[in-house]
Amino acid sequence: MTQPGGDPLVSPASQLFKRHPWHGVPLGAEAPDLVTCYIEIVPTDTVKYELDKMTGHLKIDRPQKYSSVCPTLYGLLPQTYCGDRVADASRQRTGRLDIVGDGDPMDVCVLSERPISHGDVLLRAIPIGGLRMIDHNQADDKIIAVLKDDPAYGDWTDIYQCPPSLIDRLRHYFLTYKEVPGDSSSGGLVEIAEVYGRKAAHDVILRSREDYRQKFGHIERLAAACNAQSALSDQPSGRRASDLQVTADN
Repeated sequence: MTQPGGDPLVSPASQLFKRHPWHGVPLGAEAPDLVTCYIEIVPTDTVKYELDKMTGHLKIDRPQKYSSVCPTLYGLLPQTYCGDRVADASRQRTGRLDIVGDGDPMDVCVLSERPISHGDVLLRAIPIGGLRMIDHNQADDKIIAVLKDDPAYGDWTDIYQCPPSLIDRLRHYFLTYKEVPGDSSSGGLVEIAEVYGRKAAHDVILRSREDYRQKFGHIERLAAACNAQSALSDQPSGRRASDLQVTADN
């Protein structure tokens, strides 16, 4: 979207406010090898936080009623969407034709040896694998990544370098965190069909990018223009926005 003269049509107010973590933050030029992650929950949280999709603020979803806490940093990948392409990967692997996308951003678990005290932060991480989770017939993959340059995990490149006990902790958490004591039906509709490695994780991320472009391509292009305008504000005066090459996926 441009104004006369070719400059991006971006409101000056866009430079005054925080970008929406889902729509306004790029996944990263090196994705899927290196991705930007928005962290919602850290392992010490006893309250479940999640991104409010309408406002872009982190909100309280609910207090954790029971002892289950997420064993890793947990959040989402910006500008991704679990739609039909993501669901099709699960359909192909499981042979089940009833699986659909869950309509949310792609979830990510980030391993780090360093404690991070709170969510609502951005970080860069290296995807090494994932869990092909199906929740009530919806594809709900969990990408597993390691914090870039982490002193303990930063050299890992594939899920098979993880100790089995760590994968078991993640599997146990996602299979049981919705269970209610005494209610045998509360968690039975969640399953993890497989644990996959780096190559499959890259495929799922790319599928989620294509799903996002199909669903929110107009927002992605506007976000790219906003990012270009921000970059221009750091340049010497006198440069026009049209002098700055802006590329946005169609």
